[in-house]
Amino acid sequence: MGVYWAIGIRSFRRFSTYRIATASGAFTNTVFGFILCGVYLSLWQARPGLGGYDTADALTFVWLQQGLLMPIGLFGASTTVELGERVRSGAIAVDLYRPTQLLLWWLSMDLGRAMFQLLARGGAPLLVGALVFDLKFPADPQRWPAIALGIVLGILVSFGFRYLVALSGFWLTDSRGTEYLALWLSLFFSGMVMPLVVFPGWFGEFARATPWAATMQVPIDIWLGRNPGGTGAALLFQLGWCVVLLLIGQLLTLLATRKVVIAGG
Repeated sequence: MGVYWAIGIRSFRRFSTYRIATASGAFTNTVFGFILCGVYLSLWQARPGLGGYDTADALTFVWLQQGLLMPIGLFGASTTVELGERVRSGAIAVDLYRPTQLLLWWLSMDLGRAMFQLLARGGAPLLVGALVFDLKFPADPQRWPAIALGIVLGILVSFGFRYLVALSGFWLTDSRGTEYLALWLSLFFSGMVMPLVVFPGWFGEFARATPWAATMQVPIDIWLGRNPGGTGAALLFQLGWCVVLLLIGQLLTLLATRKVVIAGG
């Protein structure tokens, strides 16, 4: 496992070199946080208690959402986008020559990226939001380990799905169409557009059962203490999707690499 640890550390260092981009991204997340707060305040004033959230819950959701956006990689993290490009260009052949597992290599890369984004960009929007609005923070110290675990599992679930999207290039030749579809599905069903608790009936239940819900909605609900079945059930839900997606990813990796044809030679 030492090699994968080293890959993760180098990925962390790689993304830490883009300091101006990181600061600009944190500023952008903060600006969008204020815009969304304006929308949410209007909505919750018109519909108090919408989805079981009060106004403080909704505003806290906004700032946690903005802090987790880049670590979770809902817009398509650069590591998995790079993997899709390497499949498309044929450079994936170099990756297959390495004496490492393809999935673990890219998972290590993505975890290094996510940890840097979490440390550098995760807390800045939340801190600004807390200075302006009355946000909710967990009062019970015992909930913090569960929150940390929920965030890590959310990152793993997100990677599992993005990895499958990148692998689609082995069969489709070009995975960019799949990436665009995955982007919109991720943004909607993760709770990025609107908290999933506001969707009623069977559609709301379906949205909260998808793997995308495990990436953002569930970790934020752990923070808010709003998980219907409790924190343990929420973590098991995330863990279940994590195992399923990574197992499918490993199976498809084996199928995809049994015979690889590189365009142009």
